[in-house]
Amino acid sequence: MPDSDPSFAELVPDERVLRALTDVGYETPSPIQARTIPLLLAGRDVVGLAQTGTGKTAAFAVPILCGIDPDRRTTQALILTPTRELALQVSEAFTRYAAHLPGVQVLPVYGGSGYGPQLAGLRRGAQIVVGTPGRVIDHLNKGSLDLSGLDHLVLDEADEMLRMGFAEDVDTILAETPEYKQVALFSATMPKAIKAIAKRHLHDPAEVHISSATMTLDTITQQWLLVPHHAKLDVLTRLLEVSSGDAMIIFVRTKQATEELAERLRARGFAAQAINGDLAQPQRERTIAQLRDGTLDLLVATDVAARGLDVDRISHVVNYDIPHDVDSYVHRIGRTGRAGRSGTAWLFVTPREQRLLAAIKKHTRSDVEQISVPSVDDVNAHRQGKFAESITVALDNPAHDQFRELIGQYAADHDADPIDIAAALAVQAYPDPDFFRTPDAEPAREHRTPRVEHVAGAVTYRLATGKRNGVTPGAVVGALCNEGGLHRSDFGHIKIGAEHTTVELLNPLANDVLQRLQRTMVGGRPIRITEDHGPSRGDRRDRPDTRGPRAADDTKPFKNKGKRAGDRKPRHGRHGSD
Repeated sequence: MPDSDPSFAELVPDERVLRALTDVGYETPSPIQARTIPLLLAGRDVVGLAQTGTGKTAAFAVPILCGIDPDRRTTQALILTPTRELALQVSEAFTRYAAHLPGVQVLPVYGGSGYGPQLAGLRRGAQIVVGTPGRVIDHLNKGSLDLSGLDHLVLDEADEMLRMGFAEDVDTILAETPEYKQVALFSATMPKAIKAIAKRHLHDPAEVHISSATMTLDTITQQWLLVPHHAKLDVLTRLLEVSSGDAMIIFVRTKQATEELAERLRARGFAAQAINGDLAQPQRERTIAQLRDGTLDLLVATDVAARGLDVDRISHVVNYDIPHDVDSYVHRIGRTGRAGRSGTAWLFVTPREQRLLAAIKKHTRSDVEQISVPSVDDVNAHRQGKFAESITVALDNPAHDQFRELIGQYAADHDADPIDIAAALAVQAYPDPDFFRTPDAEPAREHRTPRVEHVAGAVTYRLATGKRNGVTPGAVVGALCNEGGLHRSDFGHIKIGAEHTTVELLNPLANDVLQRLQRTMVGGRPIRITEDHGPSRGDRRDRPDTRGPRAADDTKPFKNKGKRAGDRKPRHGRHGSD
């Protein structure tokens, strides 16, 4: 390779493909493009180790288009992708790059869509087929896809294909292709299974390794915030209020969380939609189309649902739930800062998740900057600035002169100050009395000690740690809020004994929350939380001494002796095994 970065004009021999790249706005090749395009043009097989967002689609699409024969109405190139979204993205990219190549047909084939249009496209003779393994095998079995004349095969995001269980499908498809063809394999990681595929199906491949740091450092500003679990929505709302950008993807861990967060954002006045694996394909495509055309700005997604999602408008990525592995983090933030554009990635970290933050910093070899939660004054100042900006824009509106005349007439008829009239019109436009006054919440503050009164109807839970471990009410509330998604208003009475603690909650905990909390540490011990049904024999030392002098009446603290005695069962019989 030359000392300086090559230009596309130096890399791409076909002027028509070069013109399409210029139309798209490409100027300087990314590292994966600069190193891979010459190898593929020279006929080499290639193994590319690169994260998403590095420009690898153009790295294999450009050489394929430079060698495609528009007069041959057979499938000459097959690109396998793990998801429908990625298949559509790659297909759209090929179509853009082939804009000046008359006669070249690109066809996406994937599950969840009707066979009719795909069969028609294959009958017309699409030279380039982009598909998911399952649907490609369906067409092979039907005889509608003929790979006997294949010249190019690409395995895109091969590690994800294997993770999703497509290893056998990939081998089946490769067995249907000619022995002598050009193969390019791209993967974010290189596990043994990927190496085995490369060894079986590639001939003397050249290896191109683009480190994740190249992608994450160059175009993406990475920032993190320390956010207790219960305060995430408030913090996100403030960030949305003070930020300028185009579109945003907000990542959460579960399908249910996508729906819940999108609904809560809509309730706060933001246009947000959820995307997850349960969404029907037509609805997924409509949602992504809305994100592209600007009618939707906020998308709440899981990792799998966002695979292959390539939208230029995405200026921000929010890791609302921190990913448990660093590769997922890199894939997530790769949704922004693409094709040389700048982007911002925010990472929400609860106090107990800072070890995951350290792992991310080490893996990306980047110093992710800690930032503060926007203050009330920040939010109010931003609202006022936007209001002033809207006035400036309205002054240039052609209808301004007509309304100026009407307001002047109103001021004369009612002896009113024009400033008062302008303020009254602003109230019509912004009727919320708190528009310039954000509630004075403190979303990132540690939890206050909860109330101590008993609450009727509350559910009592028992924690296997107490005073001897240095437990305090604040520590209990903090742990349950951060790990269980609770708010301090969910708590009733908390009683800390020597070895155990009991906590009243207004609502029972869901089973998955209980499971998640089992190994949560308070006072250096797992809390092993269980629903409490009263003290066992071994808990007598945790009780206050309420006996006092013997009384002659029935005013003792536990006067229902029969019921209390009946409650004294062996501990494991009531709470389950510890």
